[in-house]
Amino acid sequence: MAMKISTERILTTHVGSMPRPEDLLVLLRAEDRGEAVDQKALQARATTAVMQTVKDQVAAGVDVVNDGEMSKMSYHVYLKHRLTGLSSVDGDGVPGRPIMLDILDHPEMIPAQQQGGGTDLLKATVCDGPIAYKDRAPLDRDLANVKSAAAAARPTDVFMTSASPGCLSTYVPNRHYPNRDKYREELAVALRTEYEAIYNAGIVLQVDCPDLAGCRHTDYQKMSDAEFMADAEKSIEALNEATKNIPPEAMRMHICWLNYSGPHTHDIPVAKLFGLLAKARPAAILFEGANPRHEHEWEDWKAAKLPDHKILIPGVIDSTTNFVEHPRLVAQRICHYADVVGRERVIAGSDCGFGTYAGRKGVYPSVVLSKFKAMAEGARLASEKLWKK
Repeated sequence: MAMKISTERILTTHVGSMPRPEDLLVLLRAEDRGEAVDQKALQARATTAVMQTVKDQVAAGVDVVNDGEMSKMSYHVYLKHRLTGLSSVDGDGVPGRPIMLDILDHPEMIPAQQQGGGTDLLKATVCDGPIAYKDRAPLDRDLANVKSAAAAARPTDVFMTSASPGCLSTYVPNRHYPNRDKYREELAVALRTEYEAIYNAGIVLQVDCPDLAGCRHTDYQKMSDAEFMADAEKSIEALNEATKNIPPEAMRMHICWLNYSGPHTHDIPVAKLFGLLAKARPAAILFEGANPRHEHEWEDWKAAKLPDHKILIPGVIDSTTNFVEHPRLVAQRICHYADVVGRERVIAGSDCGFGTYAGRKGVYPSVVLSKFKAMAEGARLASEKLWKK
């Protein structure tokens, strides 16, 4: 199985998370905090939410859809319900996480960022025991839900997200293993179960790797560039080991500079990551292309020297504001990348998710769908230009 690519027109997709319905959010939050929750009600509501979000994505013009991460409180802490060794602890968010460098440059932003960044919505989670994949039932439900929804809505293709070993070893601090290297290695072994289950279900695997870019100015701000890159190399090695049984063309990976509205003046340039991205096994790379701190970087991809099988999925719509991009602007963004790597190696995407943490109020749900419609129209305009007779 290989992912669908833009052979006849520019396809559209997005990074993964979507706003959850308010009644589902109540159930997810209770589950995340270890409170009493009716599991049958939670599972039933997640099923109907997946059915609706897939229908909405297709109606808005998204070709390659997913389940919107409806059953997950976030893209990473959901794994505490599937792996041994991960536990909730007192507090919210990521324990010990420093304030971002760009926010420190503008101290008046600190209170708002601490209260509205989104991680405050999550129960703090740590690794405090041996890691192993203990329960496939939630994963199997997710796979069944999205396959059923896709059978009804008939999208061009389907993907499912899963956290990377590097992501989890960063956002779920290690309190058990002798060092992060060992922790990351054990995560790679355990997560292989989830990765291969998604692939074997005939669904494109998307591995989320925000640590490869965004953590440079947050969690690893005290490192030198050389130290950061050396650690990122280990995360790529762990990812490659975990996915060694899955063909590259059946996978995509997401990097970002973190999904928040801030200055982003300390973001590591994407050009410094090209070597790492070339070594990663997944064929497709999702990255931010609409973020005004990174939109210019389409020029830098000319020098990336990526293998010919790599597919670029730039964000052509922003995921942090309620501006709805004009379709002509979307088309221009698409064409920039098509000029670099060719039209068949470009899929239009979003900068990041629209529901990174369940309950986060960044972009209103109806605006998300308007953005998708603008992306679909922009892809149509770009396709007319790129496939003109």
